[in-house]
Amino acid sequence: QVQLVESGGGLVQPGGSLRLSCAASGSIDSINRLDWYPQAPGKQRELVGGIGRGGMTNYTDSVAGRFTISRDNAKNMVYLQMNSLKPEDTAVYYCNANGGWGPYEYDYWGQGTQVTVSS
Repeated sequence: QVQLVESGGGLVQPGGSLRLSCAASGSIDSINRLDWYPQAPGKQRELVGGIGRGGMTNYTDSVAGRFTISRDNAKNMVYLQMNSLKPEDTAVYYCNANGGWGPYEYDYWGQGTQVTVSS
């Protein structure tokens, strides 16, 4: 089992920055990927980026160049650095841990943290 706790959300002005954190606990060695999914009001959760076992990161076009995903293995922490924020970035940001393999594959979610970008 994996537990995820997001933090760091808040209210920022357009062009501002936030750093979100996702703290992982439990069977963290079984995690294959940790991804970030914002969910805007009335919308489905949408993948914006993630980091895999080898530390390689991927981003969607909407956030590439503005968002950076990093990790601190010693702290079991993954970060989402959000720069040049836009109003359309407003969402609840969830981290998702995907791990295991085959019939033991799992998909765990945190509780989310609210990011509001408004002038």
